[in-house]
Amino acid sequence: MSEPSHLPSTPPLVDQVLDHSSVWGVSSADELLEEALHAVRTHMGMEVAFISEVKDDRRFFRYIEQQNGALELNVGDSDPAEESYCKRVLDGRLPELIQNAVELPEARKIQATQDIPVGAHISVPICFSDGRIFGTLCCFDREADETLSERDLGLMRTFASFVSKQIEREEARHEQWLKGRKRIEQVLDRQEFHVVLQPIYDLKTKQALGFEALARFGGEPRRGPDQWLDEAHTVGLREELELALIAQALRHLKDIPAEHYLSLNASPRVIQSGRLYDLLCQYPLNRIMLEVTEEAAVEDYDLLHKALSGLRDGGVRLAIDDAGAGYASFRHIVRLRPDMIKLDRTLIDGIATNAELRALAVAMARFADEIGAKVVAEGIENEHDLEALLCIGVHAAQGYYLGEPERADTYDFSAFVP
Repeated sequence: MSEPSHLPSTPPLVDQVLDHSSVWGVSSADELLEEALHAVRTHMGMEVAFISEVKDDRRFFRYIEQQNGALELNVGDSDPAEESYCKRVLDGRLPELIQNAVELPEARKIQATQDIPVGAHISVPICFSDGRIFGTLCCFDREADETLSERDLGLMRTFASFVSKQIEREEARHEQWLKGRKRIEQVLDRQEFHVVLQPIYDLKTKQALGFEALARFGGEPRRGPDQWLDEAHTVGLREELELALIAQALRHLKDIPAEHYLSLNASPRVIQSGRLYDLLCQYPLNRIMLEVTEEAAVEDYDLLHKALSGLRDGGVRLAIDDAGAGYASFRHIVRLRPDMIKLDRTLIDGIATNAELRALAVAMARFADEIGAKVVAEGIENEHDLEALLCIGVHAAQGYYLGEPERADTYDFSAFVP
C-alpha cells in the first residue's frame, strides 16, 4: 500500500483535475473521469479506484484506475451486484467508509473480502439530478487504513458529484445522438428528400452549360440541407446520405439535354470511400461535373487525388465549390487542379459596389487562367453584380437572377433545347 496523502495543504482535487484538463487540452468526459479517478486513488493512497454502474442486478466496471499489476480488473467486466460492496453500500448494509473490511460481519459475507483481500474501502453513490442512482465511486486497498476519516469521505462525495454531472451530460449527449441517428435513418428509409436543379450559364453566350443538383428535405425539423448533412456526419451517416442524394440526382441525368452536364456535390470523404466511383460509373462520365465541398480539411491529398483520377480519366470534370469561404477550398484548388473554381456567394454579393470583392474576384480569375481552370460565380442576385462579373472576365455564373432552383422531376428543359 502506498503512503496516504491526506494532507491539509492539498488544494481541492476537483479543481486540480479541471485545471489539469484545461492546461493539457483534456476535454472529453472519458478523459476527465480518468483524471478524476487518478486523483482520487493517489490522494487516498489506495491501489484501486473505479466507477461502477449498477444495472439489471449486475455491477459493471465503467472506469478503472489502479496501480500496475494491482488486480486483474477490466473496463466492461461485470459481476452479480448482490456479490459486490457497491450494492451493499447503496442499500445501506455497509457503511460508505470502511477502515478494515474484515472487522465487519457484512463485509466478510462478500467473497472478494477474502479472495482479494479487501482491507480499506470507500464507496459513495453516484446520483443523477433526477434522483436516479447510476452506481458508485469506489476506492479500496488490500491493506487496512486506520487514517481514513470523514474528511476523506467528504472528498469522495465531492468527486462523486463531479462524476455524476459528467456522466449525466454524456447520457444526454448520447440520447441526442440516438435521436439524430433515428432522424437520419428515417429520412433515408422514407426518401424524405428531393433534388432541385439550378442552371449554370456561360456569361458570354448566355447559354446554359449545365445544372447543379441541390438537395431539399421534407423531414422534420424543417431546416436546410447543410444542417441535415451536418447531423448525418455527427451520427456517422453522412456518407450514406450523400450517396443517396447523388443517386437520386443521377436518375434525372437522362432528362437533361445531352449537351449539358449535371453538377453533383460530394465531400472528400465520400469520394475517397470508393462507393462514389462505383455509382458514377453507371452513367456517362463526360456529362458529370463533380463539385468537391469543404466538409473538412483533407488529411491525405494523395488518397483523394487517386480516388478522383479514375473518374477524371473517364471524363468527369472537377470543380471546387465555395472557393473563398474557407481555407480548405484554396488547398483543394492548389492540390487538385480543378477544371472549375466556383466562387462563394460571399465574394459575389455586392461586388458591383465593393472594390475589395472585385479585387478578389479579379485575382481568382487570373489564378484560374494560370492553371487552366474556369471560374463560376455563385449567388447572382441582380443585374449590377452580373455586369461587374462580365467586366472582370468571369466565365460562368448561377443564381436566382439567372435561374431559380426547380424540382428535377418536373423541370421544363424545353428552353434549353436548341
